[in-house]
Amino acid sequence: MKEIRYFYAPDVATINELPADEAAHCLKVLRLQSGDEMYVIDGCGGLYKAVITTTTGKRCLFRIEEESKMPKEWKGHLHLAVAPTKNNDRIEWLAEKATEIGFDELSFLNCRHSERRQIKTERIDKILVSAMKQSHKFSKPILNEMTDFNRFVETAEGEQKFIAHCYDESDICGDEKLEENKGMMSGKPFLMDVLDVDSDALVLIGPEGDFSVDEVRYALSHGFRSVHLGRSRLRTETAALVAVHLMRIKHEVE
Repeated sequence: MKEIRYFYAPDVATINELPADEAAHCLKVLRLQSGDEMYVIDGCGGLYKAVITTTTGKRCLFRIEEESKMPKEWKGHLHLAVAPTKNNDRIEWLAEKATEIGFDELSFLNCRHSERRQIKTERIDKILVSAMKQSHKFSKPILNEMTDFNRFVETAEGEQKFIAHCYDESDICGDEKLEENKGMMSGKPFLMDVLDVDSDALVLIGPEGDFSVDEVRYALSHGFRSVHLGRSRLRTETAALVAVHLMRIKHEVE
């Protein structure tokens, strides 16, 4: 079966021309020509079957033949907020793999122990687009600029807000609170066990040095809930991918 090639054009509904980088891939790499069929996605669930009408220099114009709305394969809005790693390649890998799995929004946190205080979202956005096309997704995750941890926590919305960290509950809440949560790992539930399939979900993942105790307490005071991601000690990007995978599995459309 011939492989379907997708091209990303966020304004496809109003502008019947591929963006410059997509046009270059279409004409110079795949060597498509006038009269060839292609599929264009808008990153918001729209899928357009089109026919190339004009190829002039670096431009690729097309005519829309069919339009359809593609539903997501999961319920709700899945949001990951993570402190980026010092090694930029690792956070780019996370963005790619999380998009392949499927989620809705990616935010970056500037935490007390953060190793990276700035991030180039332009590069990350291109990775999201590429991974979306490669994995045959039709919605591109929302990408947010880096935000101060406290400010993010204060403005975060949703009924399901979780913070994954490595502290014992006694470190955060005291021994009395820990006694109330016997049977859970260090007093914290496993993320998979507390996710509600009918509600949006947001998970916070800290830097390599973890969140500070004060940051965890601040999140808890703003409606977040402590969770763990399993018994293994995970690196930041691995923990973030596990969080996305657990959300995605629990929210799968049956």
